[in-house]
Amino acid sequence: MANKPLHLTDELYQYLLNVGVREPQVLMELREATELEDMSAMRSAPEQGQFMGMLLKLLGANRVLEIGTYTGYATLWMALALPRDGEVVTCDTSARWTFVAHRFWEQAGVQERIHLHLRPALETLDELLANGATASFDFAFIDADKENYDTYFEACLQLVRPGGLIAIDNTLWGGSVIDLNNHEASTEAIRAFNEKLLIDSRIELAMLPVSDGLTLAMKHRV
Repeated sequence: MANKPLHLTDELYQYLLNVGVREPQVLMELREATELEDMSAMRSAPEQGQFMGMLLKLLGANRVLEIGTYTGYATLWMALALPRDGEVVTCDTSARWTFVAHRFWEQAGVQERIHLHLRPALETLDELLANGATASFDFAFIDADKENYDTYFEACLQLVRPGGLIAIDNTLWGGSVIDLNNHEASTEAIRAFNEKLLIDSRIELAMLPVSDGLTLAMKHRV
């Protein structure tokens, strides 16, 4: 197949990081601290965090919604990309992992821009909608439990402004999406979600082979 994405060996990926990623020291330290945590593979990749930060700047984003904080690595990339009066509303249920996040957010001097909701994300999304936050976010990032991806997306589509962007992580799911013998609930959920977005007339769509698959959905302006 011509022009398919280049396979990255470990050496080539390290080259990409060396010459293509400008990772601030505080983010590097947070990434290294995350490696000590359980399930550290959930952390966003440096090139993905930098890419999303650039997207926020291109959008002129001021308000971001994140579903799935973990240790706050992607959160910090996004907060650093926002203006001083910008805001990241981020949702998670783990006090342990987000405790790690707070230390580095404070170290980076952006803790005032980040508002953590430590409870099930669906409760926060429902509250935002009930309180009139419809179309008030410029960008949303979904990276949480896969079985709820569709529900998260539908809420984000209401909360993001026309012309705003929703980024969804893990949409290639380590290649499991094409393994017809894999019927795990998370895999089936991502398959169904990907197929739904393909024909969703409410958005413009781009699925990128960034990290574990990053799908971008731009909400139509009309």
